[in-house]
Amino acid sequence: MNENKENQSSYKEKRKKAGEFKTRQEYLEHELSIMKFRRWRIHLPFRDFHVEIEDFVPALAATIGKVVMVTAMVAAFATQFGLSSEFVAENVRFELLIAGGIFVILFSAILNPRANLAGTHGPMIPLIPIIAAAGGHPLALGILIGVFGLILSITKGGSKLMNLTGVGVRGGLLIYLGAVGLIGQITKLENWAQSINIGTISFAVIGVTILIYAFLARINKRWLAIPLCSALAGFIAFAMGADFEFTTKPGLPNMNPLWWWGENTGWQLGWPDFGHFVAVIPFAILAVAMWSPDYLGHRVFQELNYPKKAKDVLMDVDDTMTVASLRQMVGALLGGGNIASSWGTYMIPAAIAKRPIPGGAILTAILCVLAAVFGYPMDLAMWEPVLRIALIVGVFLPLLEAGMQMVHKHKDSLSAGTCIFACAFVNPVFGWALTMLLDNLGLIGDRERAKELTLKERLIIPGAMFIVCIVSLGLVGQLPGIPGIF
Repeated sequence: MNENKENQSSYKEKRKKAGEFKTRQEYLEHELSIMKFRRWRIHLPFRDFHVEIEDFVPALAATIGKVVMVTAMVAAFATQFGLSSEFVAENVRFELLIAGGIFVILFSAILNPRANLAGTHGPMIPLIPIIAAAGGHPLALGILIGVFGLILSITKGGSKLMNLTGVGVRGGLLIYLGAVGLIGQITKLENWAQSINIGTISFAVIGVTILIYAFLARINKRWLAIPLCSALAGFIAFAMGADFEFTTKPGLPNMNPLWWWGENTGWQLGWPDFGHFVAVIPFAILAVAMWSPDYLGHRVFQELNYPKKAKDVLMDVDDTMTVASLRQMVGALLGGGNIASSWGTYMIPAAIAKRPIPGGAILTAILCVLAAVFGYPMDLAMWEPVLRIALIVGVFLPLLEAGMQMVHKHKDSLSAGTCIFACAFVNPVFGWALTMLLDNLGLIGDRERAKELTLKERLIIPGAMFIVCIVSLGLVGQLPGIPGIF
């Protein structure tokens, strides 16, 4: 009891005012160094952490990202099941209230500030048509993802896989994700500009974004990139003649799970039966298998930007998996269509801004609830120039930069190059699993590191993970030239 009191008071005792430091960066790093977050204990603002102005940026980025990603996820489901755009808007609102009002504050701000917020599993969006064609049910999928995720988190599988992923593999994975995502977002912005017959918009928006981002990097203020670049992108596009209007009116979604899972209301699918659960098993396994490289990338940003002494504020991979699993099951049972993962559009800008998880989590919760209730902010966040630039400067450019920072040695560059090649051949899950196995066996990368690993770490665990990924990808038709069973 006395030890707990000492830990709780240590932050308040060690904290100093920002004016006592020469630079803002020194103050933020000092804050990170003195915070002592404890797993599954009560944490309170001002006693265990403070909310700073820098926390607003990742909160805004997270809200924009949440609206964008959940809309894409639910719209993909709605297209397959013949549901209307009104259904999509209502379900997105529902997910914003679940994510913001309940799980963000309760878990990532109060109970466990080392667990990242539960966001949206973007890589699963392209698989949704296949899931629906296989006879999948969103509720069955959500429950199984939650169950498999809890098993992985309880067995500490997530952190073990993270520790077994070498530096070169990490760097290659981040470079691939960053480069592919960056090119994809630029292409989508250009296509949108062409569709409205004002092709010069994309050139102007991206050109200004490059200049502003370079300037912010020069003055060490990259954490301002998302709100500043997104606002400028919207202003430039509107000034050049792009149409924009608010269409989502204020209101609240239906909060009754029975309505969402009714046969003639909500999803119009009814409750799932045993066959629905069998149909989604390989997709649920694949979704959880994708978590480890995703979570790894988010934790890396903290390690690169936090001071080395800030060990007690780093994201815990296993606890984040626990929160994402619980959020997945509860959200699905209530009627939501989101597939959960670690919240990248929050973690990446938060790490760059040198802020821990809980302060921005509270602001994220508030902004998500406000966006859901007022409706109009959802329209702005989903407008093409705003959303594309937010994803470029908030997610994909930082991913690319972080990956390049990690690859210093020649042996790491070999692992990174192999990882990029394997990712491009199939997808990031295959690339990560294959190169982790090859790297730990000493066939690529640091051979001295491989010699220090046990047989379990060198072959058994990476080999089992590779087999799980291969089988899951094969079952759902994600291996090139091999037709899927489902």
